[in-house]
Amino acid sequence: MFDVTPGQSVQHYENFPVASVLMPARYRKAVASVYHFARHADDLADEGDATPGERLAALAQCRAELVRIEWGETPQTARYQALAITIARYAVPVSLCHDLLTAFEQDVTQTRYEDFGELVQYCRHSAVPVGRILLHIFGAATSVNLAQSDGICTALQLINFWQDVAVDWQKGRVYIPHADLQKFGVTEAQIAEGQCDVAWKRLMAFEVDRTRRMLKGGAPLANTLPGRIGLELRLTVLSADAVLQKLQQVDYDMFRRRPTLQKGDWPKLIWRALRRK
Repeated sequence: MFDVTPGQSVQHYENFPVASVLMPARYRKAVASVYHFARHADDLADEGDATPGERLAALAQCRAELVRIEWGETPQTARYQALAITIARYAVPVSLCHDLLTAFEQDVTQTRYEDFGELVQYCRHSAVPVGRILLHIFGAATSVNLAQSDGICTALQLINFWQDVAVDWQKGRVYIPHADLQKFGVTEAQIAEGQCDVAWKRLMAFEVDRTRRMLKGGAPLANTLPGRIGLELRLTVLSADAVLQKLQQVDYDMFRRRPTLQKGDWPKLIWRALRRK
């Protein structure tokens, strides 16, 4: 997931605000319930020293809790009891929560992606459900809004992948599609060595350009949503684009310097988010 919140731990990347002062108070409990569900399940898949089998078993328990919610039963844990209240109050499709679990399971079992279509399919489970859940909570889940949200959330996930090429390599994962590596003449051995040559720079310029176009395609949603919700989303979109700019500024050498937003970046981004309404 993509981290645009100052002060977050490097280990956690969030696709949506949790305790932002911009989040209207009436939505905070609902958003927090979704966050705690997703954060917990993501950590089961990615943190600690559990074996793949143990991780999948733990995620299966999470899925069982979702099934209890679907059947109108009371979940066994407080985390899912809170989530059940949100799902019922805002008519959130439980399938979106199942999609998130599918992505977390995939993190355990799949470490390579053949082409961009396969990577986008992963994003449809890992990032897209977050935006869709929020739109349901905000009462704004129209077909146009959902489509634009899908573009933004997919772009956020891709940006996190480009930021974390070196980090993911240490975890045994490569999210750059194999077809793209071949197209630009880049090997996994180069990633292992942190070799930032001309071929690598051309590859990443291609990925960044495609991601930016996807981000801009969904950006009108930030002016459609009202008040502080729209402001929060404009800030998210601007922050994402700023990270893409930082990737370009370091000449795509994320091996030696992971591009992130600094404290000094935020006043300008907030000012631009306020102006763009």
